Amino acid sequence: MAERFSLKDHLFNPDTLAALAADFARGVVGFDAQVFLDRCVPGLHGRELLERLDWMADCLEDQLAVADFDQLAAQLEAAMPAPLDPNLRDDDFGHFCHAVFGILVVRHGMDAPARALDVLHAATQRFSMEFYIRAFINTHPNLTLTTLRHWAGDPNYHVRRLVSEGLRPRLPWAKKIELDPLVPLEFLDKLHADPTRFVTRSVANHLNDISKLHPDAVLMRLQSWVDAARQDPKELLWMRRHALRTLIKAGHPGAMRHLGYRPDPAVSGQVRVVGGAATIGAALVFDVDLTSARAEPVILDYTLHLPKAGGGTTQKVFKMKDLVVDPDAPQSLRKTHKLKANATTFTLHPGPAAVVVTANGKVLDRADFLLMAPPD
Repeated sequence: MAERFSLKDHLFNPDTLAALAADFARGVVGFDAQVFLDRCVPGLHGRELLERLDWMADCLEDQLAVADFDQLAAQLEAAMPAPLDPNLRDDDFGHFCHAVFGILVVRHGMDAPARALDVLHAATQRFSMEFYIRAFINTHPNLTLTTLRHWAGDPNYHVRRLVSEGLRPRLPWAKKIELDPLVPLEFLDKLHADPTRFVTRSVANHLNDISKLHPDAVLMRLQSWVDAARQDPKELLWMRRHALRTLIKAGHPGAMRHLGYRPDPAVSGQVRVVGGAATIGAALVFDVDLTSARAEPVILDYTLHLPKAGGGTTQKVFKMKDLVVDPDAPQSLRKTHKLKANATTFTLHPGPAAVVVTANGKVLDRADFLLMAPPD
C-alpha cells in the first residue's frame, strides 16, 4: 500500500527548516542556525500542522530580541527572503514556514500596533498574513481598518489580497473576527475591479462567506458592480458565479435570477443509477435524461444522500454541468462520481443511498441505490 501523503511533513521538515534557519542566520547578527535546528527538528514529531508553526516560533524566540519589539521587528524584516514574484498573477502562495513572522508579530507586537502592521505588510509579500492580521482587527480595529484602506491600493497584489482575505467572516482555519460582516463591503467595492485573479478570487470567496449571512446584501452589491462596469465583464461574471456558488447550490431564487436563470425552469428529467448500486472505492455512475418545453439555460447539480455510521443520511451537493436544454433536442448525460474509500474530509459507509438531480435548484428526479462496502 502506498504511503499516505502527509502535508505537515511536506511543509515542515529538516530541509524547509534549514532554509528558514539560513534566512535568519543571514539577516540576524549572532543567530546560530544549527542551534535552532538541533532544538526544532526533533520537536516536530508528534505535533500537528499548526502546532508545528507555533513550535518553530518558540525555537526562534530563543535567539531573538522578544523583549524589545522595535528590535524584534527589525530582526524579522532582516530575516525575510526576497518578496514573491510581483509579475505572477495567481497561485503564488509562498512557503508556509514564513507564517512564523506573523506568529511572532502577534505574540509580541500587540502593544505596538503601527510598527507591527508594518512588519505584516512586508511579511505578506512572502506568505499571506491573513490569519495574523485578524488579531489586530479585533484588538485595534480603528487603526487596522484605516491601514487596510490604504493597503487596498497597494502596488503589490499580495497586500491587496490580504485586505479581502483577512477581513473574511468565515476564513478557513482562522480565528473569528469581531466585526460586522457588512463592514468590509467598502473594501470589496474597490478590490472587485482588481486586475489580478489572486485578488478577485479572494473577493468572490469573501462575498460567498457574506452570502451565508446576508444573501440580499451580496446580490445588491454584485448588481452595483455590474452597473458600475469597472471590471472586465468576463472576469466579473466569473466572480459573480463564484460568489454565489453556495446560494446556487441551495437553489436561492434571487441568485438564480441574478445569473440569468429561471428558478422554476420548464425542464423535466429522469435519473437512473447504472446497476442500481455502487461500491466504496469505485464509482457511482448515473444517467440523466432531460427534456424541456422551451429553450432553457440550467445549472445542473446533484446531491448525494449518503448513509451515516450511526444511522440516517448526510447530504453533499456537487456541480454537474451548465447547459441549455432545447425542446427539439432532449439531452442524455452520464456522470461518474468517484467514491474514495480513504477521503480525508469524510468517511463513506455502506447502506441505502440516493442521488437527487436539480436544475436551477428545482428537483428533477431522485434515484435510490445501494452503497456497498469495498471488497476484502
